[in-house]
Amino acid sequence: MAVVLRLKRMGTNKKPFFRIVVADKASPKEGRFIDAIGHYDPKKNPATIKIDKERALYWLKNGAKPSTTVNSILRKQGIRKPATSKQ
Repeated sequence: MAVVLRLKRMGTNKKPFFRIVVADKASPKEGRFIDAIGHYDPKKNPATIKIDKERALYWLKNGAKPSTTVNSILRKQGIRKPATSKQ
């Protein structure tokens, strides 16, 4: 079972907010998830981000792969280090 960290869209039309969830890769984007580790609200100025750092690190250490958006959010929060370029 491949596990991913991704965003789950919630809210109403034109007023979205997102939960950062741990889910099976095969489950639908808006479907079942294993664990909710935070939330992200891009509509507020500045955007609101709240992540349970311990749970995020737990899932990353156990092999969960973050989506590109979740990866950038984790880097902004200091949970993941930026990738180093190999030149």
